[in-house]
Amino acid sequence: MPSIADRYRQICQQLPSEVKAIAVTKHVAVEVMREAYQAGMRDFAESRIQEALPKQEQLKDLDDICWHFIGHIQSNKAKKVIEKFEWVHSCDSLKLAQRLNRLAEETRRTPKICLQVKILRDPDKYGWTRSQLLADLPELDRLSHLKIQGLMTILPMGLSDTEKLSAFQATRELRNEIEQNKTVSLALSELSMGMSGDYPLAIQAGATMIRPGRILFGDRPLQ
Repeated sequence: MPSIADRYRQICQQLPSEVKAIAVTKHVAVEVMREAYQAGMRDFAESRIQEALPKQEQLKDLDDICWHFIGHIQSNKAKKVIEKFEWVHSCDSLKLAQRLNRLAEETRRTPKICLQVKILRDPDKYGWTRSQLLADLPELDRLSHLKIQGLMTILPMGLSDTEKLSAFQATRELRNEIEQNKTVSLALSELSMGMSGDYPLAIQAGATMIRPGRILFGDRPLQ
C-alpha cells in the first residue's frame, strides 16, 4: 500500500503551480497527521470544531500548519472558528457572514473567507444560490473585518463527470461575474472546489484549492 508521502507526492505531481491541496483530516488520528506533515503537508482542513480543537492542541508544536474550517458553522461555535482557523471555506449565508464579521472585530482577527455556493439544487447542502449571492453582494462588501477571498462549492452526490465539470465551470463563471461587478470591491481570487473523487475535473474548471481526504488517508468511519 502506498504511504501517505507517496499519495501526497502523486497528487502534487498533478497540480498546476497555482493550485493548493488542502488535506481533509476529519476522523484522521493525530499520529497520521504528523506523518502527513512530515510528508510536506501544511494545510489541514477540519469540519467539526469539537474534533479540531484537541488536534490543534496536540499539534501546536508544528507552528507552520495553516488550519482551514470546511464544515457547517453553528452559531454557538462561530467564535471558536474565528479564533482557531486562518481560513473559513464554509461561510454559507449573509447572516453567518455578518456574525463572523462581528466576531472578527471583537477578537481582532481577520480570517480569510470563502463563500459557499450551491450551483445545483441540493437539499443536503448549505450555501448561497447564484441569485441569492448576487443580491447579497452589497452587504457582503461592507464586512470590513473579513478577507473574502473566493467561492467554495460541494457538489451533490450522483453526478456524471460531465455534470460535475459543468457545475465547477458554473462556479468559476459566477466568481468571474462577481469580480466584474463594478458596484462592489470584492476580489475573489480563490476557487475551493474538488475533493478526492473529482478534483481533476475541478482543476480543469479553474480550482485554486482542492480538498482531498480519502485519497490521502483512506476510508474513514462514517460518524
